[in-house]
Amino acid sequence: MAPAATEPGGGATWAQRPRGVPAAVPAPGVPLSFLGASALGLIATGVAWFVVAARAAHDVTADPVVAAVHLGVLATLAMGLLGALHQFVPVITGRPLRSTGAGYASCALWIAASWMLPLGIGLSAPAVTGLGGASAGIAVLVVSWNLWPALRVSGKGPAVTAMRWSLAGAVLTTYLGVAFVGDRQASWFALSARVDLAMGVLGMFTWLGTAYVGVASKLWPMFLLAHLESRARSVRASVWLVPVGAVVLAAGLIAALPVLADSGAVVLAAGLAAHLWALGAHVRRRRRARDLHLVFVLTSAASLLGGVALALGAAAIESAHPRAGRDLVAGAMALLGGWLLVAVVGHAHKVVPFIAWSLLRARGVIANPRGQALGFADLYSARWARVSYLTITGGVAALGLGLALASPPLTRLAGILLASTGAVVGVNLALGPWRVAHAAPVAAAASGSPDPAPTR
Repeated sequence: MAPAATEPGGGATWAQRPRGVPAAVPAPGVPLSFLGASALGLIATGVAWFVVAARAAHDVTADPVVAAVHLGVLATLAMGLLGALHQFVPVITGRPLRSTGAGYASCALWIAASWMLPLGIGLSAPAVTGLGGASAGIAVLVVSWNLWPALRVSGKGPAVTAMRWSLAGAVLTTYLGVAFVGDRQASWFALSARVDLAMGVLGMFTWLGTAYVGVASKLWPMFLLAHLESRARSVRASVWLVPVGAVVLAAGLIAALPVLADSGAVVLAAGLAAHLWALGAHVRRRRRARDLHLVFVLTSAASLLGGVALALGAAAIESAHPRAGRDLVAGAMALLGGWLLVAVVGHAHKVVPFIAWSLLRARGVIANPRGQALGFADLYSARWARVSYLTITGGVAALGLGLALASPPLTRLAGILLASTGAVVGVNLALGPWRVAHAAPVAAAASGSPDPAPTR
């Protein structure tokens, strides 16, 4: 665990950061803990879908299927994006986390919640579900307490606006989930399926989707070398329209007001279109040659479009064919989740090496095993990164089609591919820095000399 220091103005920073690393950057162990747990969550998600494939073909609302969904959303997507927020909120705002210890505590609490909730639901263990709900409620409060001082800063652009919305969405979604836990255990409320769907919309878009929209607006310029005006209209529009549209849609679902729900859906669609327009602008103006990261990002966008297409298909046939419509909705949600999942896996191959490079530099590792300047590309295998692209793309496509077509073989295939992706990505991104640390030349950190720029 990297030690942290407290600045005079308050907040925890990384005491041993090398030269050139922003002063507010958190201790590497905080985001890496979240991201490592996310890889384990993806393995569990794949196993869960393999196990429940036959049940999902008959009833996508059955408890074991709901448990598989929660593993994917909570233990994988939310875990990974929480790691991204703990890394990038301090970097973007220039304000440190309030407490490094709180960062580790929130990670531990969220791990407990994201595993106990699905296991409690899937195994019909109310006590476990209740503990998971309590852990989630505490975790989101700790995260809010830790991040909010940094997010209060003004003048940092649309990315910070998106992160504020995301944090609010996290609190709202989590406590709606806690209400559902109470309802399952004690029938506190008369919560309908519409409320369940509303919670899914808030979680997918106001919380997780908006977090990605905000973080991507900072990562695309860096990784694509496409520096647009930070306050471009498409970026500003996406960070407002996506969360607002999701909130209005969810309100319409809860209140059973079709006009309100339809209005929210239109606003949400406009926000997603603005997000894709911003991506297109970055791709058109990029100065970096086509690489695997670009392929990941474009595939993520394709999954979003596929999810929207299935959702429109479900709306068109739902009244005449309720069962088929419900299956299409399940497939749509899988592909919409794939939009975020493919993006998280792709960006992880950039973000984790960046964090690991800083950590190795702080420990005096200045070169790769060949004696050349240490670069990001030395910290993972490009071959296995390509394998992970194939497995995650195949897994998301197979899950979307498997649920939409009620096909157990496709859903089982999806489970195998998703679990394989978690294992490949986790081992690849962990083993690369370990090999460099144990094989590369080490020099004493010289505070008076600048660190060499990393090779890519």
